[in-house]
Amino acid sequence: MARQRARKRPMSEINVVPYIDVMLVLLVIFMITAPLLNQGIEVDLPQADAEPVDETQQDPLVLTVDAEGQYFLNVGGDPEQAIDAETLVLRVAAVLRQRPRATVLVRGDASVDYGQVVAAMSLLQQAGAARVGLITEPFGEGG
Repeated sequence: MARQRARKRPMSEINVVPYIDVMLVLLVIFMITAPLLNQGIEVDLPQADAEPVDETQQDPLVLTVDAEGQYFLNVGGDPEQAIDAETLVLRVAAVLRQRPRATVLVRGDASVDYGQVVAAMSLLQQAGAARVGLITEPFGEGG
């Protein structure tokens, strides 16, 4: 009778092998998806010796002007879909109504015509952006 009782004792060991398998699968998934998180349009930013933007600002509004002069906005739809000037003004105005203190930045390709960047900044002013910053690469880091 004593032997039967000893056999029915609850196990005090936990099998951790399935947990290790799950962690390894998650690690592989994160390693594969991490490089894909940098979305956006490829632009060759000009280099300048400027102070970095305050990183305490949340979700800046970024307008990208690519080498062909097309506009891309990081909010209000697909950030990799080019938009026209009218849509740009409407979307930026809507964001600035919700977040009046939002940081507004322009990423202009180094090879784009200067007039295209100025036109983009003018459109941002029409939408209600009081201050517009320019995104550049520090010296020695860009291509």
